[in-house]
Amino acid sequence: MTQVTVMSRQGCHACEQAERDVERICGELGVEWATADVDSDPEWRAEYGDRVPVILIDGAEHGYWKVEEDRFRKALVTATGR
Repeated sequence: MTQVTVMSRQGCHACEQAERDVERICGELGVEWATADVDSDPEWRAEYGDRVPVILIDGAEHGYWKVEEDRFRKALVTATGR
């Protein structure tokens, strides 16, 4: 099953917007999604901390800073085979 993760941090306006976009799009396509706080893990903070929000699809980086809706939808359709 395809899993989307939004790597974000507390108090990040761009992260909040990305989470809303991901929630809406994943909801429409029936794809599971979750958030992860980059500041909760030193490795995540080092990897993603200066680019949040970062969108992962099945653990692979898809994009960062914002959700590019058409590109994101296409990637999810490809990943889910729908």
